[in-house]
Amino acid sequence: MFHHSNSENMISWTLKISLAAAILFCSSTCDGFIVSNIVKSRASRSVLLLASKKKGNKKRPSSASSSGFGASTGKISIKKDKSTRKSKGNLLATLNDEPTTKSKSKKGITYVKSEQDDLLQALAERASFSPIGEAVSNSPLHGTPDADPFYELMPSLIASKFPNISIDKLHRVAGFVRHALDENLPFEDSIVTDSFRPHDEIHAYMPGLEETKPFHDPMQLELCKKLSENIDVIEKEYEALLLDMLGKGGKDRFQSVTSMNYDAGWKTLVLFYNGHRIKDFPYHLCPVTTQIMESVPLAGRIAGFNRQQPQSGIPLHSDGNNMWLTCQMGIKVPANQKAYIRVGPDTRRWSRGECLLYDTTYEHETMNESEDEERVVLHVDFFNTLAMTPAEIDIMRYVYSMREEFMKAEGVAKVGAQIL
Repeated sequence: MFHHSNSENMISWTLKISLAAAILFCSSTCDGFIVSNIVKSRASRSVLLLASKKKGNKKRPSSASSSGFGASTGKISIKKDKSTRKSKGNLLATLNDEPTTKSKSKKGITYVKSEQDDLLQALAERASFSPIGEAVSNSPLHGTPDADPFYELMPSLIASKFPNISIDKLHRVAGFVRHALDENLPFEDSIVTDSFRPHDEIHAYMPGLEETKPFHDPMQLELCKKLSENIDVIEKEYEALLLDMLGKGGKDRFQSVTSMNYDAGWKTLVLFYNGHRIKDFPYHLCPVTTQIMESVPLAGRIAGFNRQQPQSGIPLHSDGNNMWLTCQMGIKVPANQKAYIRVGPDTRRWSRGECLLYDTTYEHETMNESEDEERVVLHVDFFNTLAMTPAEIDIMRYVYSMREEFMKAEGVAKVGAQIL
């Protein structure tokens, strides 16, 4: 949720950001309706605020600003775009990322503003009748100045990115949207009645997923098999990354992503952030690790090598996203298995080359009992391929990437920031 003094200017600004991101990352059509270049007129921007508005909406509690994708903090300075350039050329080619060249003699399809408005209007109206569009239009704040512009845009963006997806594949994603926009919606009994799953800490929730448990059998996943089979190579690549940091011009790439981790002696050598690579990271030093990690739909804030100092541990907490699973493989483990993790009522100890697969919506804590040996694990957060469909995962990865671009434009995105 975004709180601002001038809602119309803020919505226009955020719409411009999201549409720019759509052009950059989406590049697709929807049954002839095209999300075109950044729209500069008020009329064109407003049509994406969905055709149907629910009357008599009740105002959402102020605490809602921390749910769903999270909130921006502080004031946002809005800069006016002084550019007067108009978009011209073949819109379909532009959105399909076809190569373009500047040529004075080349003739193309001239941009016509009214046609673009019609396309955007048609796309918005079509998207508003999808399960996701209905979830947005039925949310408590839809049509009010306090409505979150990102969610208001979501139906049109998803419709343009996934034009051929069937309606039946959108229902659980729509359920996620409903929960993100209405904190008063109840969770399913399986999470509410489980004392080891603090439902008051859930911030991203997709209903209808299968029954879960603290630990899953890692041999269900090819990821875990590949990691274990390549433990020797992965350990050598980890050591190569350490040597690179000690060399001339090297830098310490370990980060304490949260204050809790810092206080608990936990640091991460981050390889991936929000599912994508990090600029200027020396991936050539860890090609096998990188390839295996990219074989799954990465999620979450970070993925990489986690170090735990001797005689330290992460305090009891839960990560409130039921769409993810976490895999950790022991890289360097203290003698006599003196490092453990408790998830819900179950405790497991790390072993070198063995994976633990668990659900972090359960409360969990870690401890390295060794007096002089650190514990290192390879940590991978990924979308729950055991319960979610490929289409649902593709949509949610797209939503994450768009939200990240949205946050970057506001100047609030950084490694470790909660995207959703």
